[in-house]
Amino acid sequence: MSLIAKTPKPPYYAVIFTSLRTEGDNGYAQMADNMVELAQQQPGFLGIETAREDVGITVSYWSDLESIKQWKANLDHQQAQRLGREKWYSSFKARISKVERDYGV
Repeated sequence: MSLIAKTPKPPYYAVIFTSLRTEGDNGYAQMADNMVELAQQQPGFLGIETAREDVGITVSYWSDLESIKQWKANLDHQQAQRLGREKWYSSFKARISKVERDYGV
């Protein structure tokens, strides 16, 4: 996975997931890797960027809102969401936004 996602010309959508972790791994790293692999197979997936220091930030990019809805409803992803609420995150927030413009080198 590259550090900066190669996204198409806008518009497209971004899901911004910020989180504070609980102590210990408790299977988190393996599940996170599995979710990235699974997301990459989903229709409408465009790319992902992630960083973790004190606050974790993961931004996934999607072609449309329906693709995001389908990803949220994926059964394996729902299991990861449940485990996140139960044991991996002390706090989290998901935000969905429409990317109307981007630029860079």
